[in-house]
Amino acid sequence: MTEEAKLMCGITLVTIPSIEYGGYFLLTVLSGSFKKIEFNNFQKAMFRAGHAHAGVLVILSLICQVLADHAALSTLWVWMVRAGLPLAALMVSGGFFFSALYKNAVKPNGWIKLLYTGIFVLALSLIILGIGLLL
Repeated sequence: MTEEAKLMCGITLVTIPSIEYGGYFLLTVLSGSFKKIEFNNFQKAMFRAGHAHAGVLVILSLICQVLADHAALSTLWVWMVRAGLPLAALMVSGGFFFSALYKNAVKPNGWIKLLYTGIFVLALSLIILGIGLLL
């Protein structure tokens, strides 16, 4: 494993407690223990999706850090992939959370654009990495 992969994996692993806290928050919301604010079904569904995507995409970004070590890509492209994957995890999950955070939300607000941007960054990063591995 290269020093670059170790750096990015270390940074990514340090963010995992925030995902754990999100799981705790989600559990309190879904169990009805969170009494400060009432969340509707739309908000609960968006929080579930945000939490699930955060976990899956962080694991994917960790795997791809090691794969990037073996891609036939220039340093610039490798760093775009290395940074793009964890950034996409933040944007996708953040898009779910922030688009449903306003009071009595029944549909996504403008923050949903963050989700779509994250999907684009994720797809682009994976395509670049895939091409680099095929070369």
